[in-house]
Amino acid sequence: MTRNSNHPAPLREAMSRPVSRVENAYAALKSAIRNNELVPGHQGSEQEIALRLGMSRTPVHEALIRLQEEGLVQVLPKRGVIVTPLSPDDMREVYEVIIALEGAAAGLLAGLDKAQRLPAVWTLAEHETAMRAALAGDELDAWARADDDFHRSLLEHCGNRRMARLAMAIMDQSHRARMMTLRLRPRPDRSSREHQAIIAAIRRGDGDRAATLARQHRQRARDEIVPLLGSLGMKVL
Repeated sequence: MTRNSNHPAPLREAMSRPVSRVENAYAALKSAIRNNELVPGHQGSEQEIALRLGMSRTPVHEALIRLQEEGLVQVLPKRGVIVTPLSPDDMREVYEVIIALEGAAAGLLAGLDKAQRLPAVWTLAEHETAMRAALAGDELDAWARADDDFHRSLLEHCGNRRMARLAMAIMDQSHRARMMTLRLRPRPDRSSREHQAIIAAIRRGDGDRAATLARQHRQRARDEIVPLLGSLGMKVL
């Protein structure tokens, strides 16, 4: 019997509700920041954000603390909250971390035994298929979602939860730049071919090759996106 089962049902429900509200606030705020609904540099009070979400301030405050730890917002005492702006130089640093962590994750995943590795390969292949289908229909937003799912699945299955959490947190910072430049970059046909090569290396259990391909894939994205941000004259995003 768990400890909570000793509490009356109404108390158990009361104990669980705040966690749910915090999670809901966290998910809603992260989505708004990732998709530039709350733009970089946006500043507001916790009360304003709570009203926007239709929530009380307590879960919003807890959610903002988590988002601050992930580098997405800054909580300013007596001045509210600001969505963290990033410069092109910041994005270069972000990509350097992603390149290192995702390359390591791909190598770890390829090194798992076959029983663990193959289900991950199937999941990655499903995301890659969704990406190709989205490109065939010229649905770039759907492609971006499937691409994000691919990279998150690679991290989730690598066997190192701490590495996955670190990499996903930093990926959230890069997501804004990816979405802002999505229709300014070349059509991402090459990205699908690179994903297929990463999947093939993981399927074979070739950790060195999988790590190299994953790093090269993210290096190319960095070399595409960061100069583009500079050419657009964007000092912050």
